[in-house]
Amino acid sequence: MIHRYANTRKIRGGSALGTPKAVRAIAKAVRENRITLRSRLLKEGERLDTIAGIELGDARMWWIIAACSGIGWALQAPPGTLIKIPIYMSEIKKFTG
Repeated sequence: MIHRYANTRKIRGGSALGTPKAVRAIAKAVRENRITLRSRLLKEGERLDTIAGIELGDARMWWIIAACSGIGWALQAPPGTLIKIPIYMSEIKKFTG
């Protein structure tokens, strides 16, 4: 299983996690065209967790679509948002430590 908090440093005296390294690594890999993606527009009523369940086989992987799409930490984004979905999870695994 790929975890977004793998190797993430703690902040605020150890009580909270900083921005996950996996998210930053995925976003950088997308900018460098190191992840094969397909793009589509988000439709009314769609959520990233639902799309992740269908496209990636696990709704908990919504954060990967968010990281690839530059969305941040929202399960919902406005209709018409361009989302980027990784085609090969093996490429994602390289960046999630």
